[in-house]
This record gives sequence, C-alpha cells and structure tokens, in this order.
Amino acid sequence: MKLFFNILFDMLCALCHFVRTLCPMRYALCGVHAMNKFLPIIFVLVVLFLPATSVANREHLIAGRTMGTTYHIKVVTGAAQSVNGLKEKIDRRLDEINQVFSTYIKDSEISRFNAFRAAGEKFPVSDDFIQVMKVGRKIYRLSEGAWDGTVNPLVDLWSFGPTLRQPQKPPANKIKALMKNIGFDRIRIVKPNFLVKTLATVTLDLNSIAKGFAVDRVSRLLIAGGYKNYLVEIGGEIYAAGVRADGKNWRVGINRPQKDAAFNEVYKAVSIANRAFATSGDYRNFFEIDGVRYSHVIDPRSGYPVSNGVVSVSVIADNCTLADGLATALMVMGAEKGIQLVKRLDNVECFIVLETSDGHLLDFYSPGFATPN
Repeated sequence: MKLFFNILFDMLCALCHFVRTLCPMRYALCGVHAMNKFLPIIFVLVVLFLPATSVANREHLIAGRTMGTTYHIKVVTGAAQSVNGLKEKIDRRLDEINQVFSTYIKDSEISRFNAFRAAGEKFPVSDDFIQVMKVGRKIYRLSEGAWDGTVNPLVDLWSFGPTLRQPQKPPANKIKALMKNIGFDRIRIVKPNFLVKTLATVTLDLNSIAKGFAVDRVSRLLIAGGYKNYLVEIGGEIYAAGVRADGKNWRVGINRPQKDAAFNEVYKAVSIANRAFATSGDYRNFFEIDGVRYSHVIDPRSGYPVSNGVVSVSVIADNCTLADGLATALMVMGAEKGIQLVKRLDNVECFIVLETSDGHLLDFYSPGFATPN
C-alpha cells in the first residue's frame, strides 16, 4: 500500500509539473484550482485500487515433515508477494537444525557430543547448539532442575525411549545408579562456541526444547523474506505473527487432555498475536501397573515419573524456545509452583490442567493469561 501511494504521489507531481509548464502564471495564481482538477482522477484511482489490494491477501499453507513430526506453516501474502521457493528454504533450514539436534542421526552434533568422553575438554558446536543450550541453562536454573536436558537415560529406563519394549517399573537400584549421570549443570558453556563435560558419561537429549527453537528459526527466515503475517507450527509448538488473511488474530486450540479425546477435539481456544505458544501433556503417553499410572514425564530430581495430576501445560512467551522448555518444566513442577514461577517472569503466561482421581479436569492459569473461551 505504501508503494502504491508513493507511485500515486509521483504521478500527481508529474501532472502538476505539466500544468505549470503550460501555464506558469495560472498555476501560480490558481494552484488550488489546478489541484482540484486532478482530485477526481486520484479518487477514482484509489477507489479502484483499494478493493483489489484487500482482496489480494491470500493465505498459503506449507506443510511437511521434520524432527520426527510434522510442520504446518500459514503465510499471508499481499498483491506483490509470492511464496515461490519458500518451502525449499524452510526445508533446508529445518534439515540444518535436525542435523544438530537429532539423536537418531549418528553423525549429528548432539550424537557426537554424547559419544565424546573427554571430561574437561572443549567440544566445538554450532551457534544453533549454543543458543539452545543457553536457553536450556536458563530454564534449568529457573525451575530448580525440573527441566533437565540430561534426563533421557531415565526416560529410556522407564520404557519411554525409542526402543519398543514391555513397560515396567525399573528397580530402585537402577534408578539410583543412573541418577549419577543426570544433571544439566555438569555441562559448561564456554565462549565462543564450546561445551565442556565435567562428567564424561553425561549425555543430552534436547527434544523438549529443540522444536521450539526450530519454530523460532523458521519465523526468523520468514521475517527476513519480508513476510509479516504468518503462523508456524512444528509438532504442536507455535509462533503466530501479525494477523490472518481476514485481519483477525490467529487462534490456536488446546487439545482436550484426556486419553479418550479425539486428536482434533479442542478443549480451549486462545487468540494470540506476535507470541509463541507451546503445550506439553502426558495424557497419551503413559502406562499403568497394578492401578498405578506412570507418566512419560520424568522428574530429573527424583528419577521417577511425575504424579502431581498435571495432564497439560500451555505456555505463551515471546519466543518458542523458552515456551517449549517451560511447558515441560511446569509439568514437573506442578500447578502451584509452576504458576508462582511464571508470575516472576516477564511476558510469560501459562494455562495448566489437572485431572482429578475421578476424571474431572481443573483449570489453572496465570493472571495475565487471556481467559480461555
């Protein structure tokens, strides 16, 4: 639109210059009349052009697979914008991120770091890796260890890892033995781009934060491409910028956090603009033994699955890396302590759902969270 009015102004100046050339005196004495002569022309141009501009807003869907899940990106374009080649750029950037954080790729950065057994020595990593580690360290400290990127050996021990096997409660001595290898503070971040293990056997799995980081990086790619209105979703983690094609805020749905709920059943809908949104839940990934439910969310501080009744946590923040990691941390911390933490953080809100023993859902949300509707 700004370009259109610039062109229109240039046309007006050219016309006025033409009038002045033909009759300098008349222009000098009757400039207002000369301008008025062309106002009907300007008005017609504006009236004809404006509807075409608003109608030209289109919403494009770009979808694919990455990081063991799916992604969906909606981009709103104006009359002069195109999404040609955008999917290829997005896929290329996501492949780069996957090559850093995938524990399924043997030569990924994180796989090579996990295999590195030289305690006290520097291990060089990419800027992507360092950025995620810095946010992880922040969440680890804020949550007092409730989020911990080194917890994965315990996840595997509790039968929630990639290897399919009969779910079982592991013996206490095995849990205790593995706890010696857990602790995000056993990895130091050294400038400019190095990680140092203080314990040779410590390993990382950053899946609980890496998808959020990928959302942020795709968002940055879109901004660099001149796109202002879009929604990026990767594995349920979201960043929404600007507005939809109809001019309204983006709306995201929170799935009903119960095991028998349909995947598309919306429990709450939230309107967001220029914010990140991440949800973590345990209502689909758990097992029961002798009537006791064991969640896939493991408390890194105890070595045991959480049993605080929290079944879903949604976090709104300025970036999705933080929102993603915090959602997991609050699952472990529980509703009361989780909301207390969020109250201390700037520009962060949360919505926490508990399930009672009789199957009822209880909602808790921080004071600044938009009342769910």
